[in-house]
Amino acid sequence: MPPVSEGPPPGISVHPVPGLPEFAPGDDLAGAIAAAAPWLADGDVLVVTSKVIAKVEGRLVPVPAGQDREAVRQRAIDGETVRVVARRGPLRIVETRQGWVVAAAGIDASNVAGDSLVLLPEDADASARRLRARLGELLGVDVAVVVSDTFGRTWREGLTDVAVGAAGIAALTDLRGAVDAHGNTLETTQVAVVDELAAAADLVKGKLAGLPVAVVRGWSTAPPAEDIGTRPLVRLGPGDLFRYGTRDVVASRAPSADLVPRPGELDAVAEAFRVAVAALPEFPVVLRYGGVDDGVVDVHLPERATVTSALNLGAVLGAVVVQLHAEGWATRWEPVGTPGGSSLVGRLWLGSDPA
Repeated sequence: MPPVSEGPPPGISVHPVPGLPEFAPGDDLAGAIAAAAPWLADGDVLVVTSKVIAKVEGRLVPVPAGQDREAVRQRAIDGETVRVVARRGPLRIVETRQGWVVAAAGIDASNVAGDSLVLLPEDADASARRLRARLGELLGVDVAVVVSDTFGRTWREGLTDVAVGAAGIAALTDLRGAVDAHGNTLETTQVAVVDELAAAADLVKGKLAGLPVAVVRGWSTAPPAEDIGTRPLVRLGPGDLFRYGTRDVVASRAPSADLVPRPGELDAVAEAFRVAVAALPEFPVVLRYGGVDDGVVDVHLPERATVTSALNLGAVLGAVVVQLHAEGWATRWEPVGTPGGSSLVGRLWLGSDPA
């Protein structure tokens, strides 16, 4: 008979770090953590909320007396935004200067005094590297550091903590090419290890307990050869399948003054209209190639445009332009005529942006 186990198999454990102060700009974060957790050991993963990093680094926005805090927050969001991805009322999903796509640019108004707002750290990977190095000096330990923040998730209710900074640990475990127990080769599997560690640490940190730091022990990992932090987690460019999405989307579709012709524009417009009207009221539209120059598609209504048909067409055109940009086309729309005039309502230029 196999021996009877006297306890559970080895695993990981998560430990809060109590006794930390309320931090302010210029405070010694590493010193405070070393004093509160002298038990840190080699191989531990230290998870620190981004808010604490931001506070000690002075990433605070003051709210002047008498000013509306939400108005100040909206202006701060403007300053941290490089692209608005979606908008519904006052809520904005944006891409930040750090590359994260997150609600309100990650600007937080909770767990901070009413006269301030907290931004994301300027470079949380660099912050993690500095904290890791300093803890090595103070305690003589080799730990990994993860900087966490709370994000919502597309198509799922509830919040979870994810990593926005890391040092001494690979952000992703790449299993592509590995073979599972059934002989299947993994094609796309990359595990976001630092996100999982951030979420695990939040189970003991919580949102209301005033515990901004936790330690995950037992996770076996070697420091990466190149410590590039959380950059591998950012999905942008060709890999971003959700850059354009719903009718609430705010697409990067500023009209292009100069377009480089490319073949297939008529088919692309026809397909974009087909996709657009799948979720919108359908009404007849006539597309005619040419007119002014190559790359131009004339958009007609079967009869002379009325105010109602022009408004309906405008809604469809908005969806069409989003679809075209999602497929990699650059566009320029020029309305022609007025309701009650010609059946020609506008011309849609398609092509590629100049290199």
